[in-house]
Amino acid sequence: MNRLLLALGVTLIATFAAAQERTAPAPNAEVYIIAPQNGATVHGPVTVRFGLKGMGIAPAGVKFENTGHHHLIVDTDISELKLDAPMPATDKILHFGKGQTETTLTLSPGKHTLELVFADYLHQSFDPPLHSKKISITVE
Repeated sequence: MNRLLLALGVTLIATFAAAQERTAPAPNAEVYIIAPQNGATVHGPVTVRFGLKGMGIAPAGVKFENTGHHHLIVDTDISELKLDAPMPATDKILHFGKGQTETTLTLSPGKHTLELVFADYLHQSFDPPLHSKKISITVE
């Protein structure tokens, strides 16, 4: 019975989140990667610092106007993501729902891409999406 109630609750939350209209980001808002720089060759672990202008940071689940939280997209093109629904948490879509503005990644040696997507309190991308330029780094 508890599993059934849990499954029903998760389904209702997902349905509610999927039914929400996506909101527009603040005018002139910008999200970007502060570090590492595009084209950098780095040694692991890699510290990634997130930048944001024109909006504020709030934890996931907390609804304040013109706020959201970061999602770091690793080695994936955002055109492959379904941005009109809450983003799933995977090894390629990293959520920072506590309002974090940096992380340290352990990446295998070689070339990697990083891109930020800024999302609302429901983990949904703004409309239009507020994302950084995709950068490429090489890990030695």
